[in-house]
Amino acid sequence: MKALLNRLYEHDYLSREEACQVLLDIGHGQYPDVQVAAFATVFNMRAIGHEELLGFRDALLQLSLNPGLEGEGSIDIVGTGGDGKHAFNISTTAALVVAGAGYRVIKHGSYGVSSAVGSSDVLMAMGYTFTNDPDTLRRQLDSAGICFLHAPLFHPALKAVVPVRRDLATRTFFNILGPLVNPAQPSHQLLGTYSLELSRLYAHVMQEAGKRYAVVYSLDGYDEASLTGPFKLRTNSSELLCYPEELGFETLSPDALRGGSDAAASARILRQILAEEGTLAQKSAVMVNAALAIQCLCPEKTMEACIAEAGVSLESGAAQRVWNKLTDQ
Repeated sequence: MKALLNRLYEHDYLSREEACQVLLDIGHGQYPDVQVAAFATVFNMRAIGHEELLGFRDALLQLSLNPGLEGEGSIDIVGTGGDGKHAFNISTTAALVVAGAGYRVIKHGSYGVSSAVGSSDVLMAMGYTFTNDPDTLRRQLDSAGICFLHAPLFHPALKAVVPVRRDLATRTFFNILGPLVNPAQPSHQLLGTYSLELSRLYAHVMQEAGKRYAVVYSLDGYDEASLTGPFKLRTNSSELLCYPEELGFETLSPDALRGGSDAAASARILRQILAEEGTLAQKSAVMVNAALAIQCLCPEKTMEACIAEAGVSLESGAAQRVWNKLTDQ
C-alpha cells in the first residue's frame, strides 16, 4: 500500500487490474485503517481515472453478495451524495414514484456518511426493514414494484471501511463507487453526480457496462436534477443542458429543497410528499427526477409525458400505495 500511495501522491494512475486488486485487498482486511483512510481520500486531490474506476467497480461487484434478482427491465435511481447541499431525499422519493407509475425499481443505497441523512437512514426511520433474503426481495419487487438493497448487507467485505468513512466524514471515492455497484445490476440507471467531470466519467463506465443510463449533474452542484438552475443530462444517445422552464417548472430556491436535520425529520418530509402534503417545490423536484428515470426506461416517450406519469403516480396515491405494500410485507 505504501508504494501505491507514493505513486498516487505523485499523480500517477493505477491500471484497471491494480485498482481491482487493491480494493480486493482492502475488502479482505489486509491494510490498517490509517492506510485505508489515506487511500480513500487521495482521490480528492486529483480526479479518479477511467481505468481506476472500472477496476474499483470490478472489485466491489466481485466482493458483493448476489441478491438473486433479475435486473433486466429494472432501474436504480441513485446519487453519489457528497454534494454538500443537504437536500431532502429526492432520489428515494422519486424511486417510490417510479414504482407507483408501474415500473420495476431496484434501489441501492446506504447510510449517510458525507451527508446528514442517506437513503437507508430515512427508510429505517420510516419503518422499512432491510434484508438480503432473495425470496423477500423478489416478493417485494413483484408486489410493490420496488425493493431496496441496503449496501452493508450486500458488501460485507467492506464492513471494516465503514468506521473509516464515518470518522473521515468527508467525500471519498466510495461515494463515486456506490451508484455503480448495485449487486442486482439493473439494466437501467439514473445516476446523479456531484461534478461535471464525474458525470462524463459515469457515462463512459455505463457505456462500457452496456447499460441504458441517464447521468445528471446540476450546474450549481446538486447530484440530481434540483431545478435550482440548469442541469446537464447525459444519456446513451444525447448530451443536453436542461433548464427548469423548458420542462414546465419554475426555478427553485435551494432553501425549498432543504432536508430534515435528522432521519426522523427527513422521514416526515418523505411521508408528507407521498400524502400530497409536501410543498410544490418538493413535488416538482421529485417529479422531474422520476420523469428522467421513466424516460431512461422508455426513451421513446417525451419528457412531458414522463412528467405527467410521475404526477399521476403521486396525485393518485399510487406511490403511497407502493410504500404501504412494502411495509405490509
